[in-house]
Amino acid sequence: MTGAASGLGEATARYLAEREERARLVLVDLNEERGKEIAAELGGTFVRTDITSPEEVVRLVDAAAALAPVRGVVNCAGGGKSGRTIGRDGSYVSAHDLDAFVWTVNLNVVGTFNVIRIAATAMSRNEPDGDGARGAIVNTASVAAFEGQIGQAAYAAAKGGIVGMTLPIARDLAAAGIRVNTIAPGTFATPPMLAVPPNVLEGLSASVPFPKRLGDPSEYAYLAHHLLTNSYVNGEVVRLDGAIRMPPK
Repeated sequence: MTGAASGLGEATARYLAEREERARLVLVDLNEERGKEIAAELGGTFVRTDITSPEEVVRLVDAAAALAPVRGVVNCAGGGKSGRTIGRDGSYVSAHDLDAFVWTVNLNVVGTFNVIRIAATAMSRNEPDGDGARGAIVNTASVAAFEGQIGQAAYAAAKGGIVGMTLPIARDLAAAGIRVNTIAPGTFATPPMLAVPPNVLEGLSASVPFPKRLGDPSEYAYLAHHLLTNSYVNGEVVRLDGAIRMPPK
C-alpha cells in the first residue's frame, strides 16, 4: 500500500485491516513518523520507500515477501505541481517549469510503474489458485486524466499516463495470472482538499451531480478492495466521481 500515511492510502489500509484479518499489511510512504504510527495501530509493517527508486522498491518488496506472499498492491502515492503552459508576461523564463513537469510525471507514472514491475515479479512466483491467479494490482489516476483543468498540464499528463498503461500492463501480466485495474477519483475529502477555503469546498460539492458532496476516502477504499478481490475485473479504469465532469477552471 503506497501513499499509506494519509488520504486515500490511509483509508484503504484501514479498510483492508478491518476486512482482511489474515492479510499482512505493508504500509509505504515517505512520512515515516505517521506511517509507523498507522502501521502500529493496524498491526501492519511500515517501510519508508521512495517509489521512484528501483533499489528502494526492491528492498520494500523483499521485506513484504519475507512476511507473506505478495498478492495485492494498491498504488496511492502521487501528487502534482501546477502551472500555466506559458507565463503571463510572455517570456520563456515564466513558462511552465520543466522540472516541475518532470517531477510530477516521474512520481506518478514512473513511480507507479516501478512498483508494478517489481511487485509483479514477486507475484509471479506465487502458487496460482484454481483460476491461475497469482495477484492483483490497483492503481490511482484521477478524473484530471480525462478533464484536466487549466494549470493541470503536468498532473493530467501524469494521471493520463497511469490510465494509458493500465490495459497494456493487464494484458502483459495476464500470462502470470496478475490482474491490473485503476481507479480515477474525482474530488475527495483528503487533507489537501480539506485545506482549501470553505467557499471553494462548497462550490466543488455543488458541482457534483449526485451525491452533492466530496467523496469520502472510505468509498475509494471500498472500491479498491473490490478490485483486489473480484477475480473477473481486469484492465479497467473506473471513475469514482459522483458523475462529475470537470470544467476548464
